[in-house]
Amino acid sequence: MNLDFSDDQKQLQEQVRRFLADRCPPSAVRAILEGPEPFDRALYKGLGDLGVLGAAIPEEYGGVGLSHLELCLVAEELGRALAPVPAASSIYLAAEFLLHAGSNAQKRAWLPRLASGEAVGTFAFVEGAGRMSPDKIHAAVKDSRLSGVKSPVPDGDSADVAIVAARSGGGRGEGAISLFLVDLAGPGVARESLETIDPTRSYAKLTFDAAAAEPLGGEGEGWRIAEMVMDRAAILMAFEQLGGADRALEMARDYALERMAFGRQIGSFQAIKHMLADMYVSATLARSNAYYGAWALATGAAELPIAAATARVSATQAFQHCAKNNIQVHGGMGFTWAFDCHLFYRRSNALALALGSLSTWEDLLIERMRGANAAAA
Repeated sequence: MNLDFSDDQKQLQEQVRRFLADRCPPSAVRAILEGPEPFDRALYKGLGDLGVLGAAIPEEYGGVGLSHLELCLVAEELGRALAPVPAASSIYLAAEFLLHAGSNAQKRAWLPRLASGEAVGTFAFVEGAGRMSPDKIHAAVKDSRLSGVKSPVPDGDSADVAIVAARSGGGRGEGAISLFLVDLAGPGVARESLETIDPTRSYAKLTFDAAAAEPLGGEGEGWRIAEMVMDRAAILMAFEQLGGADRALEMARDYALERMAFGRQIGSFQAIKHMLADMYVSATLARSNAYYGAWALATGAAELPIAAATARVSATQAFQHCAKNNIQVHGGMGFTWAFDCHLFYRRSNALALALGSLSTWEDLLIERMRGANAAAA
C-alpha cells in the first residue's frame, strides 16, 4: 500500500491553508484563549461557507459529497492553524454518528446544519476519569427521557445537539448501551463549563434530568457503533495532530535559523540539530501512520481498527514531542506568554485526551494486534 493524495486533493488543502492563514492568525487563537467566547463563530461559519465542514457529508444532506480523504487534509490544516473551532466534536463525531446510525429524518434535520457551521454537535460519552467501558455508563433512558451526568463533554457548553451513550433499559446497571440524540436547547439539560489546559477547546459537564431523547441506531448497538465512530474520528484527529506537529517543528526550525548566540545561528549547535532531527523523525513517523489510517478509512479496510490505534498513538506522541521541544529550542523566551509556543503545547495536551488518553489507545493497539495475530495463527 502506497497512499498519496491526488493533485485535486492537495489543491483543496492549499485553499484551506490560505483561508486559515488569512482568517486564523495566532492573534485570532489568542482572542479565544483570553476571551469569553468558547470558539471563533465567524471562522467556523466561514469554514461552513467554504464547504470544508461538509466535505465528507453527502450532497443530499447539505454536504459537498467528497470523501474522508479530503476531510483528512482539512483536519491537518485545522491542526496546523490551531483553529479554535468545534470541528472535531461536530464533524469527526456527531456527523459520523448521524451518517452511520441516524434515521433519514435525523440526518435531514441536523447534517445540513452541521455542514454549514450553523449548528454544533458533540458526543456525550465519558462519565468521569479512567478508560471508558460499558459498565461505567450509568446515564439511562426510560420512556424516551434521559437522566444522568456526562463529563467532560467536548464543546458541551456551546453544542446544539448531542449524541449520548446511555442505558436503554432503565436505571443504573440495567439495560444495554444504546445511542440517543438529544436537542440540548430543550428542557432538562444543564451545562457547566470546565476549566482545561486549552480554553480554545472547551469542555463542559452536562446534566440530564428527564431530557427528551430520540433513539439513534438499534437498541443495544450503542457500544459497537461508538467504537466504530471513535476509530474513524481517531484517524481524523491524527491528521489534526500531525498538522500541529509540523507547524511546531517549522517554528522551532525558523527560530533556530534566525536566533544568534556567540556569533552563530543556534541551529548550528549540535544539541539543537539533534533536537530538530528528533522532532522531524517523530512527525514523519506520524505522517506515515496517519496516511495508513487514511487509506483504511477511505477503503473501509479490515485493518481500520489497528490503523486507527496506530495513527492515534503515533500522532499524539509526535504532537506532544514537537510542541514540547519547540519551547526548548526557543529557550527562556519559549516559556513566555508573548511567544506562541504555549499555544501548541496547550493544544497538544488537549488533543492527547480528546478521544481517550494515550495509554488507552496504546492498550487498544496491543489488544487489537494480539487479536489479529491470534486470528492469523
